[in-house]
Amino acid sequence: MKKKISVILSMLVLCCLLITAAAPASAISYKNKIKLRSEAALVVDKQTGQEIFSVNADKKMYPASTTKIMTYTVVADWLGKTLNGKKITLKTEIPIKQEVLNILDGTGSSIANVQAHVGEKMTVLDLLYSMMVPSGNDAAVVLADYFGSGSIPKFVEMMNNKAKELGCKNTHFANPDGLHDPDHYTTAIDLMKMTQNALTLPEFAKITNTDTYYVMDDDYPLVTTNYMIDVNRGGDYYYQYAQGIKTGTTDEAGHCLVTMGVADGNSFIAVLLNSPIKDPDEYGTMYDAADLFRWALTSFETGRVLSAETPICEVHVNEAMENSDLMLVPEKNVNAVVPKDFKKSDIEVVPDIPSSIEAPVEKGDIVGKAKIYYKGKQVDKKQQIGEVNLVASDSVERSGFLHAGSVFKDITSQMWFIIIIAGIILLLVLYIVISTIISRRNKKRKRSVRRYRNF
Repeated sequence: MKKKISVILSMLVLCCLLITAAAPASAISYKNKIKLRSEAALVVDKQTGQEIFSVNADKKMYPASTTKIMTYTVVADWLGKTLNGKKITLKTEIPIKQEVLNILDGTGSSIANVQAHVGEKMTVLDLLYSMMVPSGNDAAVVLADYFGSGSIPKFVEMMNNKAKELGCKNTHFANPDGLHDPDHYTTAIDLMKMTQNALTLPEFAKITNTDTYYVMDDDYPLVTTNYMIDVNRGGDYYYQYAQGIKTGTTDEAGHCLVTMGVADGNSFIAVLLNSPIKDPDEYGTMYDAADLFRWALTSFETGRVLSAETPICEVHVNEAMENSDLMLVPEKNVNAVVPKDFKKSDIEVVPDIPSSIEAPVEKGDIVGKAKIYYKGKQVDKKQQIGEVNLVASDSVERSGFLHAGSVFKDITSQMWFIIIIAGIILLLVLYIVISTIISRRNKKRKRSVRRYRNF
């Protein structure tokens, strides 16, 4: 029974470890001297998914037009699928209807040049450029109407379902364009999840990093709202290492921005929400992003913090044929974003393993896990930067003699065995008692017979 319970528990532990291994890297907020203009900020290493800076990242905020990252995502999910009898591609043509564009009347929306194509058709690709480059709400509602099969609320439902699928816990969309609605909100953490997913989608990185684009035969180009990537019009906001991704502005949301800084093989994604609109032409989010990227790109690197050959701890092995203690090592090398001047002494490894395990054990078997912490001067207190499975460094065979003894011990400690033995003892006692009683009666009868004969 113990053996069965041990196997079941081991399976549960293994499942938990597999889930843990698939989880994104843990959060850490390194110190810096940047004075933010934005209320919420989050910076994540693109390669590892590790957070390096966070302020109010889990606070519900209005996203404005950064909403269109999710709108793009839902449209991209239709690529390769069939709608209205047609297989959707980036070249699929969508009719431009006046009644759909009328939805935006009186909203003061940012628009592309979709109005010029009423009665015509535009490709999915051109509409995506129209939505993401100049932040065209007109392109957003046209896409939402088409892929919602004539129902924008149906498309918004798809957006909310996709947000849940991506693990966004504090997000709710009310429209595809980002116009203010009290029930339209997200967090920097959730918006980061949407962005990390969107960067894997067809054409997303290219489209969102485009400063100028011409649709069909239009005379005037679409021009990006992101001055950080526009060398010609960006002025002081232009930052040569910036790439994409999406701006957003409403009175209620303030200035919002999702962008990426890339240099020397390093990439950081930044989400900045609610930089107050003191001057319509002053974008605090862009200043914040540039400051954060300068800090991140010059201060950090992706370094090896733990090697797969590094001994971490030992675990006792029950019923082992020879060595009863087994060394555990990391399942793989562990890389993390750390300060460029970090020392090995800044890293602390905390194992989480059982008090003992059962033989046999194969080399590479997962036995437990270890959390990895950074405790250097760049943080006020140690913070987790990673987690890794701990595995057996060698194989351990099981001793047949010890196993037999263990099985015997297990059997003799089982309740059913104790009950049987107790039953046998009880029967034996009853037998002795009954035999004694019968024997005494027989002796008494014999004495009575002798007396009778003597008379």
